[in-house]
Order: sequence, then C-alpha cells, then structure tokens
Amino acid sequence: MTIYEKYAIKKDHYNRFDQRNIVFGKVNNDPTAPFYMKDFYDNVETIVQKNKPGYSRIDFARVRGAWSVYDHFSEAFGNSWNQKVNAIAGLDKPVSFLGLSKERMTQELKLTAHIFGALKTGITKVDPNLIYSHDIQGRKMDISDELTYAVVVLVSMDPSNIQKSPAFPASVSTGLGYSKLAFIVACMAGFIRNLGYQALSMGNDTALSIPLAIEAGLGELGRNGLLITPELGPCVRIGKIFTDMPLEIDYPIDFGVTEFCNTCKLCAQNCESGAISSDDHPSYKTVCPSNNQGIKRWAVDHYKCYSFWVENGAECSTCIAVCPYLKKTMRQLR
Repeated sequence: MTIYEKYAIKKDHYNRFDQRNIVFGKVNNDPTAPFYMKDFYDNVETIVQKNKPGYSRIDFARVRGAWSVYDHFSEAFGNSWNQKVNAIAGLDKPVSFLGLSKERMTQELKLTAHIFGALKTGITKVDPNLIYSHDIQGRKMDISDELTYAVVVLVSMDPSNIQKSPAFPASVSTGLGYSKLAFIVACMAGFIRNLGYQALSMGNDTALSIPLAIEAGLGELGRNGLLITPELGPCVRIGKIFTDMPLEIDYPIDFGVTEFCNTCKLCAQNCESGAISSDDHPSYKTVCPSNNQGIKRWAVDHYKCYSFWVENGAECSTCIAVCPYLKKTMRQLR
C-alpha cells in the first residue's frame, strides 16, 4: 500500500507543497500571520527572569548549545545550494563494478547509517510530489532526475528530557536531535559519494520528511501530525539523502497507529495551544494556511502551535512526551 492509498490522498486536490507555507516561512514572509516577525526566542529574557524551574539562564544556554551543529553546518542540507553532489575522492568509480548486488549495497548502507548514529534507516523511491515546489526563500526546487532513491534516517531524541516539555530541557533534546541529524546525513552523503555515487543530504528542507519516512517503512502518521515509530513513538527526527546508488526499497508498515489514535486523544488533551484535533476520525479538513490540501489526516493548527512556542520561549514537545507509543518504549527500557 502506498502513502496515497494509506492516507486516501486526493490527487486532484493535492499539490506539491511550497516550503514558504510552513510557519517558519510565514514568520518572515506573511504579514497576515499572527506571529509575523516573531521569533520563538523573543520572550526568553522575560521568561528567564521569572525563575521558573526548567527555564533558567543555564537551561537556555544548553538549548542554544544543542542547536550549534545544526545551525552552523549548512552544507548538510540541500537548500544550502552549496553541496557537492558528486564523488569527493579519487576512488570515484561506482562500487557496482565490483559486482556487489543491490541487496549487499543496501545492507552496507544501513550498517553505515547505524555506525554513524542513526536509530533506523529506510529506503524508498523519490516521489517528485513530495519535493517542495519552492524552498523557504522562494527558489523553485529543481532536483536531478538521476537521484531516484531516498535514504531516510531516524535520529532519536532523549525521552527523559522530552518528558520535561514545555520547559527548556525538552528543547535541549530537540536541538541535539537536529544537530545529530546534520552530522549523520552529512556523513552518509560523504560515504555514498566516496563510493562514486551522487548524494544530496537534507533535514527538513527540500522534501517532505514524514511522507518519505512513511514510504520507507519507518512509521505511520499520528494524530499529533508526527511520525509514530515502533521504536520510539514520535520521539525522533528525520533526515534524508537522495542518491543514484542502486538500492532495495522498503515498504510502508501498518502497526495500528490510525486505529489507536482514533480513540487515544492524549496529545490533543495535553496540547496547551489547542493545536491538535480531538475529532474521532481523520478527515480532509484543513485548519490553517500551513496545511496542504487533499490529505486524510488530523490536521494540526501550526499557527496555534508556533504562537505557543513564542509565548513559551522555546519549542514545545508535549505531544511527543504524552504519546503512549513513547511511554510503552520507556517502560520496556526500564
């Protein structure tokens, strides 16, 4: 079953998504957005002065430190437009000349991702419909047709700190997750290029992460609008590498997330911004301009979510923290 069948996507309503429509694009480009020109760190000084537990100046310094690799390592991401996509070493003949099968190359690639720190790796074909039409700066996305495979990696976040959401320690885990993501996708792209193939690494840029992860068999879409994985529930971040390396693909999985989310509404009940739907079943409704059309799911109001981030002084992960799929994993790890 493809993602189009699994989430009953109406192809006549669905269009490639423009990255400028995500809330981070709206912040700088849409004067009608309620959070126009508001950074979610704008209120930090006032928040720190209140001396609330988990919101100290030290806590915030940890948040910013955790994001350092992600913030400064732009070459890990496709929308930097500075990446070297081709081979980076003298041994630039594709290893296929050694007679390695697609199965063997796939095994070696997934092993390498694990060595570099990925929680899990899945592979799917690149679907042009999942590539942004334009990047966040308004440049038209034009990805080479030669990059036919998407390598999708999951990066784990620390559940114990995520449990402290919405306080700053949870944001530390988010920042570290993204910094680890930048490190892993850059290393994976270097590995692939050194074997003589093309590779374009990315984080949340260039293409839609969650649909690609679903297609690559890494999880399902939850009520909270996040990828739910068997390993850590929604407590993950997603990176991708597009490549022309011939690989075996994985397929979408079904472990009952939609059916569970139909009745479990903990994320909606605990969301301080009221951004998550309490509807009994998914639908085609959209609730804010950052929602794409034609997808059957619980649409999240990203405007309400980001507005709470501004009020909170940092990202919120409460919908991750309360998810029973994460709670189950944490119990098993004890």
